[in-house]
Amino acid sequence: MNALGKTDVGLRRHENQDTFAVERLGAQTVAVVCDGMGGAEGGQIASALAVETFMSELRALLREDMTVEQLRELASFCVAKANTAVYQRSLEDEDCHGMGTTLVSAVAGERGTVVCNVGDSRAYLIRGGGITRITHDHSVVQTLVESGNITAEEARTHPNRNLITRALGTEESTRCDAFEVPLSRGDKLLLCTDGLVVTATDEEICRAVCTGKSAEESLSGLIALAKAQGAPDNVTVVLIDCS
Repeated sequence: MNALGKTDVGLRRHENQDTFAVERLGAQTVAVVCDGMGGAEGGQIASALAVETFMSELRALLREDMTVEQLRELASFCVAKANTAVYQRSLEDEDCHGMGTTLVSAVAGERGTVVCNVGDSRAYLIRGGGITRITHDHSVVQTLVESGNITAEEARTHPNRNLITRALGTEESTRCDAFEVPLSRGDKLLLCTDGLVVTATDEEICRAVCTGKSAEESLSGLIALAKAQGAPDNVTVVLIDCS
């Protein structure tokens, strides 16, 4: 199981508030992607602190013999610890007041894979030339799509597309969604920030990943795709390849 990540500031931002980490911990591959908010400094601090805390807790507690349910509980615990770290920093540092971040993560191993998310950064499963979204956006536009007020295509350009309804660090506690994802040989798991989602459809994302001859080429293709369509935000992509 190979994993690789890339991030790009995009075409309209002056700073990159996205942070990601990819690491092999024993038999498991761990990846986490965060998209910060709260001003240039606050957003970058929030995303970096969330990634650092999440990974630190996993390194300390992850065991190779864990069941999928135990992985689910551990990943959710690490998300909660990341939330506490960001929230406490926002209280202690006046310049960071109100900062927060999204988070999407994956812990993938032979016993199973668990994906967690808070906010609108996403995880996709790419299998057999098709793409399935694993995560559920915690956002205003997702609520509008589910109520039938707008279409999924309209959501990508909606003026409120950046408003999220759940985040890390903005409150003392938060809830994350956790998903068990059975992976098979040949599957690919993609984690990304909304900087990719607002510039590319799911089908375009799938095509870019499937036509890449390597993880490096697939990720470069995704960032090039976002830039070709304006890249108004930072773009971060992580690919876990089960080939």
